[in-house]
Amino acid sequence: MRRLLLALPFAMLPLAVAHAADEHDHEHGSLDAHEHGVGRLNAALDGKTLELELESPAMNLVGFEHVATSDADKAKVAAVRALLEQPLALFNLPKAAGCVVENQELESPLFGDKPDADDDHDEDAKDEDGHEHHDDHSEIHARYQFTCATPAALKSLDLANIFTRFPATQKIQVQLIGPSGQQGVDVTAKAAALKF
Repeated sequence: MRRLLLALPFAMLPLAVAHAADEHDHEHGSLDAHEHGVGRLNAALDGKTLELELESPAMNLVGFEHVATSDADKAKVAAVRALLEQPLALFNLPKAAGCVVENQELESPLFGDKPDADDDHDEDAKDEDGHEHHDDHSEIHARYQFTCATPAALKSLDLANIFTRFPATQKIQVQLIGPSGQQGVDVTAKAAALKF
């Protein structure tokens, strides 16, 4: 599954560099900045194989980023995980494409996964008064691989259900490789579909 998605960053490098320069001008940020309200989606369609990788701050999906300790927080995490375990409904793939889920992986510290040393975004910082505080930035990563019997029926990718089910998500930065080539686009609830 990772074969296509691992190639995606290299194929999208020219777009990423342009986007990084644009972001730098506006926010002095980086491509991997953890920004509430903004998720990322990598999508690759190669023959009958569709791979999707969704990365989002936990705040967008769950409403918080701390480890769930209360029963209410644990229930919220379980409900979000259950939604993410239904990618055919989440991504609203056309029935005519005949897509079936071949593989899926969900990762997040909120699901009990340990963050990689390289991906650890816990930062210790001091505020104006010199008091130390901890800034936890939990992310949720969902990877899906589908086999589609009729990939030609995948004319577009509709992300409306993500915005509906996770209203704190305001924008999804999409990098897509499909039969028409590659594209990078920001998708919002008002314009939630993009063409393959």
